[in-house]
Amino acid sequence: MSFDTSLFLCGPLREPKQMLADQEYSGHTSIHDDSMAEKLGFRAGPIEGPTHFSQFAPLLAEIWGQSWFERGCFSAHFQNMVVEGEQVRAFVERPAPGQTRVRAWAEKADGTPVLEASASLGPDHGETLLDQRMAKLRAPEKLIILSDLQVGMTGAKDEHVRMDLDQHMGNLYPFSLKQKLEGITENTPWYSDPASTPWGRAIIPTEMVSVLAEYTSKDAEFPVKQPVIGLFADQEIRMIDGPLFVGEDYLIRREIVALSESKRTESYWVLSSIYDASGKTLKAQMLLNHATLKHSYANYEAEASAS
Repeated sequence: MSFDTSLFLCGPLREPKQMLADQEYSGHTSIHDDSMAEKLGFRAGPIEGPTHFSQFAPLLAEIWGQSWFERGCFSAHFQNMVVEGEQVRAFVERPAPGQTRVRAWAEKADGTPVLEASASLGPDHGETLLDQRMAKLRAPEKLIILSDLQVGMTGAKDEHVRMDLDQHMGNLYPFSLKQKLEGITENTPWYSDPASTPWGRAIIPTEMVSVLAEYTSKDAEFPVKQPVIGLFADQEIRMIDGPLFVGEDYLIRREIVALSESKRTESYWVLSSIYDASGKTLKAQMLLNHATLKHSYANYEAEASAS
């Protein structure tokens, strides 16, 4: 007997932790600080979007096993902010045999959408959710905060990064991997015990790939006008020759691949390619839509009127 019925996997309700309340960049606190968030019209500092990626790891490992950590791609659009104390549940569509792309989403306990996503297994990921979203982008009419950026602009230099278990990850991410694992929604020995993994190395959790990739982002020297407050609107983490390992040296090269605009934001989409230390073997990529809030830039109206 068979049914033409879509089935899905879901995880338990979790309360993700806020770990960016002390985040700083360009000399000021971020949207994750409660007082800054309130000034911008939000009720409290939101939890960073990639934090929710961890809730999908057990579901996708159930579907694709070890291969998910080696060749998986999670492509997400963030829909509504979550503050500490709210509960979130992850859902993944159950694939048909041999299927390598599924729909995924997260909801708050009351059903409010948190994010929508596609999850796929490479090497051919097909068209991801962010591929679809980028294809629909319209050219911005007028950029003020991002007026000095251009599609195709690359980072100022190759950036060398690593993530050790006890390494403090800087002002952007004021904690270590060890501290993150103490509060992560879904933990596994694979994140801290090399002997437990198939690769003989501890692996970096998907949500912490964002931390690794952004650790040296200021070195790209993209000329975004400051001071301005931004947030992540879309993010894709793609493993090509994964996983990424704790305590391993990597090299990052960045490129602006799109510019866009909405009523409230100006956005620059950055593709960060993570190579081995030699810069020859591509290991993973992160596509990130940095959405800057127009009303957080004090000179926005004056410069818009003058241009």
